[in-house]
Amino acid sequence: MPDPAAALASQLRNIEQGTGRSTVQWAALINATGLAKHGQIVSFLKSEHGLTHGNANTLAHAVREHQAGGPPPESDLLDAQYQGAKSALRPVYDEVVAVARALGDDVTVTVQKTGVSLRRHKQFALVQAPSSRHVQLGLNLKDTPATPRLQALSGMCSHRVHLTDVDDIDDEVAGWLRLAYGQA
Repeated sequence: MPDPAAALASQLRNIEQGTGRSTVQWAALINATGLAKHGQIVSFLKSEHGLTHGNANTLAHAVREHQAGGPPPESDLLDAQYQGAKSALRPVYDEVVAVARALGDDVTVTVQKTGVSLRRHKQFALVQAPSSRHVQLGLNLKDTPATPRLQALSGMCSHRVHLTDVDDIDDEVAGWLRLAYGQA
């Protein structure tokens, strides 16, 4: 199963092997330059050290995370997504994840800064709270026609459904999650 964390770790190992410097050593070097913005760090790594854009970008993220004391715990990221006016939507998120986890032991829940990825062999759903009015459930559904409730999208997810209450997570939504899970 493709794992984003494993892919990132592999890329960072490859950068270390190719440059002879660890992320900690890169962080010390970048700290000495006084650069703090992501774009400045990427430009520095490309122009002064010959890294490709992809490697410079990945390393810049890793260095900035190291400078900040490491990645924030997933619980902090999730709490930040559902704070303030969005706090009433947290039970909706919790129910979507409970339905997804019931689909199989191979479901991985990855909390990110702006959403939560539900994965199997690949991502099959994305749960986000773009406003205080609804949770957006993005789904990857092949050959599934849109309906008034299941809106077609272009991009990472092929469809989305807006959920405003736990009761919105009905058999239809559970079926779409099951279908997306089966296609992942």
